[in-house]
Amino acid sequence: MVEWTDFERATIQDIFSKINYEDVGPAALSRCLVVYPWTQRYFGNFGNLYNAAAIISNPLVAKHGTTILHGLDRAMNNMDNIKEIYTELSVLHSEKLHVDPDNFKLLADCLTIVLAARMGTDFSGEVQAAFQKFMAVVVSSLGRQYH
Repeated sequence: MVEWTDFERATIQDIFSKINYEDVGPAALSRCLVVYPWTQRYFGNFGNLYNAAAIISNPLVAKHGTTILHGLDRAMNNMDNIKEIYTELSVLHSEKLHVDPDNFKLLADCLTIVLAARMGTDFSGEVQAAFQKFMAVVVSSLGRQYH
């Protein structure tokens, strides 16, 4: 079980209370698909992903990016039980979708970059450390079924 400080809990809650899901989610997923083009193979039914402009303007990418962020709400609201909360998603991504678990880390890194850009100086080193710890637990939980 992960030990969370009061600061970490408050920081994660604060980040999610301030972000615009319809902006940050699509931006993070778009960044991941552009920077790591091999991740596109899991989104073959999303249509045109041929270049950065097509990815950024793709409504299916935007919708899924928003869905991903809302999925993180489950972890934020259950920080002491993230692995169990994500059991079903881990099974889905490993057994049905066959997603390479390393891609969860890539997306987490892209989300961190987007948040840093949106939050500016409010995304201090301490805030980033708390957020990256949170995302590391999420990534580990999503990859749990692979182990």
